[in-house]
Amino acid sequence: MAEVEEEAPKKGGGLIKLLVMIFGGLLLIVIGLGAGYFVFGSSSNDPNQVVDKLIEKEEQEKAAAAEAASTAEGKNAEGEGGPKKISKESKKEEVFQTLYFQFPAPITSNLRGSRRFIQVGLGISTQYDESVIQNVETHLPAITSDLLAALSDYTEDQVQGREARATLANDLKNVINAKLEELEGFGGVEGVHFTSYIMQ
Repeated sequence: MAEVEEEAPKKGGGLIKLLVMIFGGLLLIVIGLGAGYFVFGSSSNDPNQVVDKLIEKEEQEKAAAAEAASTAEGKNAEGEGGPKKISKESKKEEVFQTLYFQFPAPITSNLRGSRRFIQVGLGISTQYDESVIQNVETHLPAITSDLLAALSDYTEDQVQGREARATLANDLKNVINAKLEELEGFGGVEGVHFTSYIMQ
C-alpha cells in the first residue's frame, strides 16, 4: 500500500495578519499626524501675531461701528435740520529718540562794547538720525567760527538772566543750522544746551 502523506496546512496566515495590522497602525499614525498638522501646525502660534490680529480685528470693528453710527446720525441730522456730530479720533503719538552731542571744548568770545568775555560749553540735541551729529562733527571748525562771530555780537546785558540764555541758545541753534544747511543741505539741530556758562 502506498502511503499517502498528508501535508499539514501551512501556518503562513498569521504572519500576513501581523504585517497588515502593523501597516494599518502606521497608516493611522500618519493620518493622525497629517490631520494634526493641518489643523494646528499650518498657522503660526506666535502670541505677538495673535495679539496683532485681535487688535486689527477690534479696530476694524470700531471703525465699522463708528461709520455706521455717523451714517445713522447724519441721516437723523439731515432729517431734523440740526448740526452733524463729528467724532474725535485719537492719534497715536510717536516718540522719537533724542541724540546728543557735546562740543569738545568750550567756546570763548569777547562781548560787544565790554572788556568782559563769555565762555560757554555747548551741547546739541536732535531727533533725526545720527547723520546730523556726524555732520556737526565733520564741520566743527566752521560751526565754531560762526558761533564765535554770533557770540561777539551780544552785549553784557543781552547774556544775563534765564530769558537771555534761552534767546542766546535759540540764536546759536539757528547759526548751527544755517551753517549745516549751507554745507550739507540740511540742518537738523533741534536744541542747543549750555553745559557751562561763564561770564567774566
